[in-house]
Amino acid sequence: MAAAIPAAVPAPVELPTIPLRELLPWLAMFGLLALLTIFFVSADQGAISIPAGTAIHEWVHDGRHLLGYPCH
Repeated sequence: MAAAIPAAVPAPVELPTIPLRELLPWLAMFGLLALLTIFFVSADQGAISIPAGTAIHEWVHDGRHLLGYPCH
């Protein structure tokens, strides 16, 4: 009778760690992008509008209604 071959034990999987120092620039960039997006979606083309006119309002009109922002 042949000897049983022992089952291979898988090596433990180690998750890589990312230092906070390397994450901070990415977090800052995406945070700024999120704030800019919220500004353009919620801008009412009034006193705090960056571009003049209603172009931004028209581009995000349906999104404004979906998110509950009044615009009429």
